[in-house]
Amino acid sequence: MDLSHDMHRVERWADTHHPMWLDFLRVGLGIFLMVKGFMFVQDTEALFSIMRKSQFPWVSMGLAHYVAFAHLVGGFLIALGLITRVAILFQLPILLGAVFFINPERGFYSENTELWASIIVLVLLVFFLIFGSGKFSVDRLIRKPKKDWLY
Repeated sequence: MDLSHDMHRVERWADTHHPMWLDFLRVGLGIFLMVKGFMFVQDTEALFSIMRKSQFPWVSMGLAHYVAFAHLVGGFLIALGLITRVAILFQLPILLGAVFFINPERGFYSENTELWASIIVLVLLVFFLIFGSGKFSVDRLIRKPKKDWLY
């Protein structure tokens, strides 16, 4: 079982079955993450407050800065479609933490919009991790031969 061969097959299939609206969804996801990162930079006390209420109140200031930086830079890269999968890998631990460790006692059926937003973003990140950045991305421009750029 060759994992790289299987990943290449999935990537090739995803490239040929990737409708344009998914590229707009990826760009929207990236912009959303950038806005969240900017909000965390603007109000670091709010981020510290969220982390203090989590199951791990001892989390460090460095982790809060990682979250803000990863959302800003990762969101920008995801929106551009540049090293998309790498940018997503830096987002996943943050979103897993947001879904499973920040106020988990409220449960999935609460009216906590932050929890639902985190769940949706997590699902979208996993989707784009598997299916890639799509046709309208910098990743595709880099991989595509120059003669095909106009098509």
